[in-house]
Amino acid sequence: MDIYLETERLTLRRFTADDADLLIELDSDPAVMRYLSGGAPTPPELVRERQLPNILAQYEKWGGDLGLFAAHDKEDGAFVGWFLLRPEPEGPPDEVELGYRLRQAAWGRGLGTEGSRALLGKAFEELGLRVVWAETMSVNRGSRNIMEKLRMSLAETIPTPPDMLMVEGSELGGVRYEITKEQWEQQDPWREGSSASTT
Repeated sequence: MDIYLETERLTLRRFTADDADLLIELDSDPAVMRYLSGGAPTPPELVRERQLPNILAQYEKWGGDLGLFAAHDKEDGAFVGWFLLRPEPEGPPDEVELGYRLRQAAWGRGLGTEGSRALLGKAFEELGLRVVWAETMSVNRGSRNIMEKLRMSLAETIPTPPDMLMVEGSELGGVRYEITKEQWEQQDPWREGSSASTT
């Protein structure tokens, strides 16, 4: 396993060409896709032919340090979802997006916060990045809770993308949260999971 990062309960690794079925299964759950596609699954051929090849190409582009990472439960090895840490294609290289998508079985256990906090640590302490941001639908309280637990600040409201107008609550738009390296460092005494190991 090509381990990228470990936390108390999770192992994050780089995806491989054999992982399409994991992504297809994750995106087939209407509850997981509720605020992304209105519950519609991602077509398997889209995952196999475009999404997974793009994920693998991003590792090469950013030297394996940034991209999309598969998360597994340390206790039983189960795939629980993925975490994302990457810049926008044309954006500043020191400003990266934080993202996460977890299976229902992983909800309510604090794993989204745990994995995200470890990624923030890697971003600021190891990779020397300046800003980490995250976006979600205004009505997606579960995702917003994670951002707020990470002590990210609400930076702005954003319009709903045209391809998401069918999503529940789309009329309320979205939100963008941010945290800077300086803000992260000021949290140091409070931070949980700061001992997460990285490789």
